Amino acid sequence: IWFLPNSKMIQEYKKEGKLVPSDIVVELLQQAMQRSGNKKFLLDGFPRNEENRVAAEKILKIQPTAVLVLECSEEEMIRRVLLRNQGRVDDNIDTVKKRLTVYKESTLPVVDYFAKMGKVRKIDAERPIEEVFESVKTIFSELGIKNHAGEGTVNAQAV
Repeated sequence: IWFLPNSKMIQEYKKEGKLVPSDIVVELLQQAMQRSGNKKFLLDGFPRNEENRVAAEKILKIQPTAVLVLECSEEEMIRRVLLRNQGRVDDNIDTVKKRLTVYKESTLPVVDYFAKMGKVRKIDAERPIEEVFESVKTIFSELGIKNHAGEGTVNAQAV
């Protein structure tokens, strides 16, 4: 996203642990989805709030088949984020804690919305990463999703 007109602003939001405004996220998703030519997508980290969810339904006209929630303690989340060493500006303890607060306040209500629709699938992510990955693959298999890693994937986490 470094070449995009909004990339500096997006990086500032990420650095501060804040959510990128829905209009920007939805516009980027729409462009990526149209470019791909695919009809099915795996969106990582979207929608992150009620505004994202509504925008996805109205503008993108999409509804998820399933919502995958990886559950683990805050301590484990923080440990994994700090160990991933991806050089991201938002991978520091203060920003991670802010992101967890934003998750509780903004994302959990969206998870609850989809849970009421029976679309949420939860995985115990306290286990070793390899076991978590196997659980994800099992759920994908149950949903009829084949392994197409990298083919037409739009990563909402990148914004």
